[in-house]
Amino acid sequence: MHKAKQFAISESVVRVAFEKVKANKGAAGIDRQTVENFEEDLDANLYKIWNRMSSGTYFPPPVKSVEIPKSSGGTRTLGVPTVADRVAQMVVKIYLEPEVELKFHPDSYGYRPNKSALDAVAKATERCHHRWWVVDLDIKAFFDSLDHEILMNMVKAHTTCRWILLYIERWLKAPLQLEDGTQVARDRGSPQGSVISPLLANIYLHHAFDMWMVKTFPRVTFERYADDIVVHCTESQAQRVLADITWRLGLFKLELHPEKTKIVYCKQADRPGTFPNMAFDFLGFTFRARGMRNKAGNIFLGFGPAISDRAAKEIRQTIHDWQLHRRTYTSLEELARTINATVRGWINYYGRFYKSRLYGSLAGINAYLIKWAMRKYKRKRKQPARTRDWLIKIAEQTPDLFVHWKFGVKPYLR
Repeated sequence: MHKAKQFAISESVVRVAFEKVKANKGAAGIDRQTVENFEEDLDANLYKIWNRMSSGTYFPPPVKSVEIPKSSGGTRTLGVPTVADRVAQMVVKIYLEPEVELKFHPDSYGYRPNKSALDAVAKATERCHHRWWVVDLDIKAFFDSLDHEILMNMVKAHTTCRWILLYIERWLKAPLQLEDGTQVARDRGSPQGSVISPLLANIYLHHAFDMWMVKTFPRVTFERYADDIVVHCTESQAQRVLADITWRLGLFKLELHPEKTKIVYCKQADRPGTFPNMAFDFLGFTFRARGMRNKAGNIFLGFGPAISDRAAKEIRQTIHDWQLHRRTYTSLEELARTINATVRGWINYYGRFYKSRLYGSLAGINAYLIKWAMRKYKRKRKQPARTRDWLIKIAEQTPDLFVHWKFGVKPYLR
């Protein structure tokens, strides 16, 4: 029989929280403990978390700081909490999320149950057909800029639960630990990489942006995925909408990136004239004028999304890094098993809109498979044409072997 605790937290919820953390995978924190290590003494580890959280004595350890390169250049700082801390954060998320989820705006798509980035891209596509102008917003260093006092007041508007408020405040104040062991105190921000940060980010922009937009510009629509925001409006509204949003976000210590934030004209066949900006990127897709086919089969100039050049370049780089042609110790079937899950993910995401734009990047896989065969089989060396014919024959006989073949990127596509 457990002694009565200060806070009523269910032990079963702590176990559910671990299962969710395990499913999300993720790296070890400053204690170097992996999920597998944590699981070796699972019951004791979960009891320790529950016991400390229930008694108010849980204090989060420092968050491991990891620098990862950004595709646009420079680096982004990720914060990696320990596995135990991720479990504790997941406990709070399980309790708090239902309190706020029903209040969130329907066009907030990031990190929410039953909503996805593709939903946001689809809605943006639909609205670009109706509204000619877009304000493409880019918030500078959003996760690093969240004001702790403002954020805590926002969270208090959604819950009066003392232990939830206590632990969120402690997580916000937990220091970052650099690679050399130095600890950096934080007076603002919530580290990207933590379990609770996405929910806190949504709460912050729910109050700072979403609900204010509904009240101030009730006829102006938007899609928001975390801090990635697209606003649809008329030409006459665009400048005022941008100016007012800039002012509003400033009240919450947020700043729009002056070079990445822009007004965009959604140019298509029935829309005259031009404008300096006629394309924008959103969630890995570039929206711009494109040749499209209507239901009758006729081609027209429309405005819509396809995989962005940056995302396509990242896919090609990943394919290059696989070095498939050097894996001559394995079989074609094993190569397929190695890469198919990743390629399927690309196809399911980037193939959703204007899928032919993805073909060129995936065709690189075939080129590496041809090189692989030429290295593996002596009789195929220095015979690329014959090796391609051999691969085409295999693709015809087993079209499901590689998922990109099934998608339509056959070996005869270069």
